[in-house]
Amino acid sequence: MVKSFLKRNPILGYFLIAFLISWGGTLLGGLGKFIRKEMLSPVDVIPMGIGMLLGPSAAGLIMTRLEQGKEGVSFLLSGIKDYKFGLVWYMAILIFPVLILVVLIALSNWVTPELRPTFFPIGILMGGFAGFTEEIGWTGYAHKKMRQKRAPFPLAIILGAVHAFWHMLADFLGNFHNFGANWFLYFIGFFMFVIALRIFIVWAFESTGSLLLAQLIHISSTAFLSILVPMQNSPATWPIFYGVYAPVLWLAAGLVVLKNRKLFFSS
Repeated sequence: MVKSFLKRNPILGYFLIAFLISWGGTLLGGLGKFIRKEMLSPVDVIPMGIGMLLGPSAAGLIMTRLEQGKEGVSFLLSGIKDYKFGLVWYMAILIFPVLILVVLIALSNWVTPELRPTFFPIGILMGGFAGFTEEIGWTGYAHKKMRQKRAPFPLAIILGAVHAFWHMLADFLGNFHNFGANWFLYFIGFFMFVIALRIFIVWAFESTGSLLLAQLIHISSTAFLSILVPMQNSPATWPIFYGVYAPVLWLAAGLVVLKNRKLFFSS
């Protein structure tokens, strides 16, 4: 009965599995401490992190295996080895650190010195794991399946919004006690940022067909946010950063869409 439902509703099935795994791990690790108004410990974060990392990728692999068998799974994963997409795309990956630095330097000079850029190299691990695993599902499965009925631009908006909402529970349980009312302002900016990021990922994947490139763009964004944005700052600075960074990234994404109108709006 479950298999039949998933086969009849593959996109809905993918999202349900991804949310079930990710939000299940998040609730397991964070709900108790949230109710007791206690800070999360590293031990609490482990099931949250595992759930968030595995949700999209596991859902993509499960749905692919259900629909296409082992051969489909092998084909999906083969996209990770597709590195022949040209030097210009490797350069495009650097869009994110450049824009993050521009925003941080401007904000640290004109708004608050708390947002002065940092250098936290271990952030590459955080971004690496997130981008590598998540895009197996978001791009390797969901994008391909949704592309059968949607043009790339509406696909990017819808998938980006779902991706952003998927982040919401872990962000809320992990940060609300620290951020307070600032959390809602922060998440509005973060939500818009994730949709803009998805536009870049869709652009790259539609142009090259490379799952690896989609992963690298996600990795670059997440890693350089972890490397460059100071983690130890007051709650008010987070909505300030994303309130500026999201519109800047949207401006860049808008230019990409305008230059590639045929790609984004083709059926």
